[in-house]
Amino acid sequence: MILAATNQGGRGWGVPARGALAGNDSNKKKGKMGRILIVDDEPNMRQTVASNLRQDGHEISEAVSVDEARSNLLANDFDAVLTRQPMPDGEGLTVLDAARENDPSLSVVLLTAVASLELAVEGLGQGAFDFLTMPFQLEVLRATARRACEHTALRRKNLLLTETVARLEGGAELYGEGPAVREVREKIARIAPTNAPVLITGETGTGKELVARAIHRNSPRASRPFLALNCAASAETLLENELFAHQKGAFAGAGRARQGLVEAANEGTLFLDEAGEISPATQAKLLCIIAEGRLPRVGSAKPRVVNVRVLVATRRDLPQRVRDGLFREDLYYRLAAEPIHVPPLRERLEDIPGLCDWLSRQVATELRLPVRAISGEAVDNLKRYHFPGNVRELKNLIERAYILSRNQEIGPEDFPLAQGVALGANPGVNSGRAVDVVRMEKLPQPFDLSAFLDQTEKDLIVRTLASTGGAQAEAARRLGLSRSALAYKLTKYGIRGSSSVN
Repeated sequence: MILAATNQGGRGWGVPARGALAGNDSNKKKGKMGRILIVDDEPNMRQTVASNLRQDGHEISEAVSVDEARSNLLANDFDAVLTRQPMPDGEGLTVLDAARENDPSLSVVLLTAVASLELAVEGLGQGAFDFLTMPFQLEVLRATARRACEHTALRRKNLLLTETVARLEGGAELYGEGPAVREVREKIARIAPTNAPVLITGETGTGKELVARAIHRNSPRASRPFLALNCAASAETLLENELFAHQKGAFAGAGRARQGLVEAANEGTLFLDEAGEISPATQAKLLCIIAEGRLPRVGSAKPRVVNVRVLVATRRDLPQRVRDGLFREDLYYRLAAEPIHVPPLRERLEDIPGLCDWLSRQVATELRLPVRAISGEAVDNLKRYHFPGNVRELKNLIERAYILSRNQEIGPEDFPLAQGVALGANPGVNSGRAVDVVRMEKLPQPFDLSAFLDQTEKDLIVRTLASTGGAQAEAARRLGLSRSALAYKLTKYGIRGSSSVN
């Protein structure tokens, strides 16, 4: 909330004298309390207004200039800002602009003299919540402040809900304005209204599931189920059990009939991630579902008719797997009729500045922290990084910076992983210098080489897991380790919280 007051005849706020402001408790009214920043270069007026608002339970901060107001807005999460307009070191609605730029959810209320209604109208056009003319009654001010704070809280809840829904449905996270992402969006728009199966290819962390959810959300099946399964996360027998239905007594341990994901997704969409890992037997059943709409049921000679759209994603080279006899050619051609390739982040560097800003706001919302800017130098360094984990890795890096950095602005020093691998390096080639961990002109004395190597190995494992989103199988592959060797090292170094999902 910004309460901006101007007065042609003087500098006053047009509020009752300080004694009246101190008032009695009968002036207090219950409502949504918040954190308010008062911006005014007159100390007596700041103290008077602050004293009054504290009676309603608000937490008050003060600033004497536009620059100090900007610093406060960057460092703290306010529900309201109270400011005189114009400030001596600013023009017109400068503080209003700064507050809205920092947090668009802030409710803005302008307090103005009758002669300055034009300023109030301009403020409303820039997104102000309301305005009051001076002189104003204390009760009206308090009531307006409560409504503004409640409006701010409601807008923030709606924003959080919208972002949560978008995250679940895979909408807004397909961010980018470059030609590569625009092409993906155009394909989604063209393919979504059809019932055709879709093959989505791309590296780990590029957003393949987001594409699948966007296709579903923009299709005639949007109101029906969207079910997703990572085919690399389960053993083959468990995968078949998850996908397909079986009759009671179909096999030992089948004590009751079970509905698989294919049947549960009837009339909706089934998304299979890492479909390149599916066995030939499961591929045959999947082809039957796509080509004929028939769901084989274990233990029953009569298949069930299903109407399900199948979307599959893989980071594998499926044509090569077809040539190697690991993937059915007929299934591949069914899927590849409508392919969508999601480009890696290193091939769309023009999107990194916007992604940094967008992901910074998302991380701030998720962590319930004030939004922080990412410096231009940091963004430039990120644009030189290879990003093996793509957008998922970039978000992990920003989240780490929010948690560990104490700076108001996130700088290049807050992205240690981004300084380790230069763009153009081939992460799949072991050159003997997997990562430039540290540069030392002189070793400290005494120097413990064993401890240094252990810490270096631990840091590399942690960073690799971060780039794979916690997927241990993929991390082991990148590190050139077996799954059991990686598991041993995780235990050795006490690394926890990593998923074993590929």
